[in-house]
Amino acid sequence: MAFLDRLGAESGGSVSSDWLLRFQFEGTPFRLMASQQGIWKPRQLDAALSIRTVHARRPDLRPYDDAVGPDGRLRYKWRIDRDRAPDANHSDNRALRRAMELQRPLIWFWGVAPAMYLPVYPVFLIAEEPASHQFVVSLEADEFDMWSSADLALVPLQRRYAERSVRQRLHQPLFRERVLLAYGDLCALCRLHHRELLDAAHIVGDAEGGEPVVPNGISMCKIHHAAFDNQLFGVRPDYKVHVSASVLAEDDGPTLRHALQEIHGTRLELPRSRAARPDPDRLEERYEGFLAAS
Repeated sequence: MAFLDRLGAESGGSVSSDWLLRFQFEGTPFRLMASQQGIWKPRQLDAALSIRTVHARRPDLRPYDDAVGPDGRLRYKWRIDRDRAPDANHSDNRALRRAMELQRPLIWFWGVAPAMYLPVYPVFLIAEEPASHQFVVSLEADEFDMWSSADLALVPLQRRYAERSVRQRLHQPLFRERVLLAYGDLCALCRLHHRELLDAAHIVGDAEGGEPVVPNGISMCKIHHAAFDNQLFGVRPDYKVHVSASVLAEDDGPTLRHALQEIHGTRLELPRSRAARPDPDRLEERYEGFLAAS
């Protein structure tokens, strides 16, 4: 995990499967992720080390449905071989169960593009749901105790805690990685190419029910993101940028002139993939809010 810290600092977020091959333990190459299946238990360990969720443009195309449960916690499906009945004693499932019993931390590799992954760690398996063929995953070590609590009065609080943790540590980073990759690590307004200065701006925000999906996002530098969130400019459904009249009338130096006033009337730099481009319906909803605020 310390190696992944360094790798993430170099890459600015997601890592390629090729980069993961750089890891060595005591001078020997050591695989961190399975090459084919989702669950990985190295022969040197007595429990699983990592799990993986593959990238798919449509989540329903993934072979497994790793999702958030009604309690706000994540789920990870058992290994189930093709054309066979679910087997709780499959070696991969036993390896995950052993990690749960030992309360060992795991790495969860989330696919953000072909051969590109966002490593999320440490994660912990805190329970198993055999009837649904899955494990309950927590992003917090202390949820072992919370899960076993018999105090039903704490359940709503636990759910809010779990949902907040999933949003902050998984959904927001995944959203950022997928949006930035779609835009080629460029600000859609000024074409700034410094990844560390880029954000994924929501078109329809979290508070309004906006989903963390690429068509609901635009890659923006931090200045443009803040200006967008504060209704200093809007983006029409035809991708044209409209700066508020009050900002256009100001005289406040070169930053205002070049960063905001000069983007008036320009068009967003769009992803090559049409499926990744901002959704016009969402843009129209957001633009109406901008006009009302102006």
